[in-house]
Amino acid sequence: MATHDNVPALVEETSEDRFINPGLPPHVPRRSDIDPRAAKRAERQIVAMFTISALGSILFLVAYYVIDPTLKGSIIGIGEINLFHAALGLTMAASMLGIGLGAVHWAKTLMPDEEVIEERHPQVSSAEERADVAQLLSHGWRSSQLNRRSAILGSAGGALGLFALPLVVPVLAGLGPRPREELFTTNWEPGLRLMVDPSGSPIRAADVTQGSVFHIMPEGFVGEAGHELDPETLMISKSKDQVILVRLDPSLIQSQKQLDWGVDGIVAYSKVCTHVGCPVALYEQQTHHLLCPCHQSTFDMTDDCRVIFGPAKRSLPQLPITIDDEGYIVAADGFREPIGPSFFERERPGLLMGDES
Repeated sequence: MATHDNVPALVEETSEDRFINPGLPPHVPRRSDIDPRAAKRAERQIVAMFTISALGSILFLVAYYVIDPTLKGSIIGIGEINLFHAALGLTMAASMLGIGLGAVHWAKTLMPDEEVIEERHPQVSSAEERADVAQLLSHGWRSSQLNRRSAILGSAGGALGLFALPLVVPVLAGLGPRPREELFTTNWEPGLRLMVDPSGSPIRAADVTQGSVFHIMPEGFVGEAGHELDPETLMISKSKDQVILVRLDPSLIQSQKQLDWGVDGIVAYSKVCTHVGCPVALYEQQTHHLLCPCHQSTFDMTDDCRVIFGPAKRSLPQLPITIDDEGYIVAADGFREPIGPSFFERERPGLLMGDES
């Protein structure tokens, strides 16, 4: 290679000349690697941590079902707290902490800790390489000592299995009562006045003009009377007793049952959507359609609230109404079919007058 005066020749350097592979530091064995008693002690510690996790999961379920959710308590330096929530938090913390500490201690004391270098290789492995992988996995299983330390395997499996219960049980329990116990019954009874929600005032038939809409609750569950109820009772009533009241032109009504259960074109229907229970409260005066704002199920009020669009599968239940001696609208009966979403065990009992099915 030609050079000029006082200019050194360029020498091509390789990566090996520039970077020297330092290699891996020598492996330093842990005490549990060379002392069987230390290894056994670590095993007992890991089992104890997983056992704490399992106990935390069990105590979580006990607290969930035994402690009153409204129970209050006072802690020095913190003040008043909800004991139910505190118990759930502490037991869940013990469950999660036990699993976490046990897994970390297991990795640091008994699992293999030697550093290895794995060179890149083609994506498609040969049969020999696959056999080597299987042998490596088998070696990993043996080196993790699970084949010899069944107590760790059992306690870890138990802790992880029980840990799933606090995550699943509250979700299932929080879905509410079974449909057969709640959706077949409401607080509507014969003679109960229809009360405007939220004012709690009764409504006369003469006050319901054609095209007007009223949101209704049963007498005793709205207004001043509703404020005297405990929050849970009021919440349950709101979830299943709400009704929408509309006056239609009787000549537009297509269902005889709808006419028989109403008064001079005034009809009352459950507001609980038969899809997933959202409140159906959007009334279109021109089309006489009721719309659910959640998933756009649409019901035709002139045809017994039949579903004409959307995911709902059945009509809204109608509340039979009549007029009392003072001219107020009252319930002629309770709902004669389940309100709300459909479910597997739903039945349709005999209806009132006008049922021709």
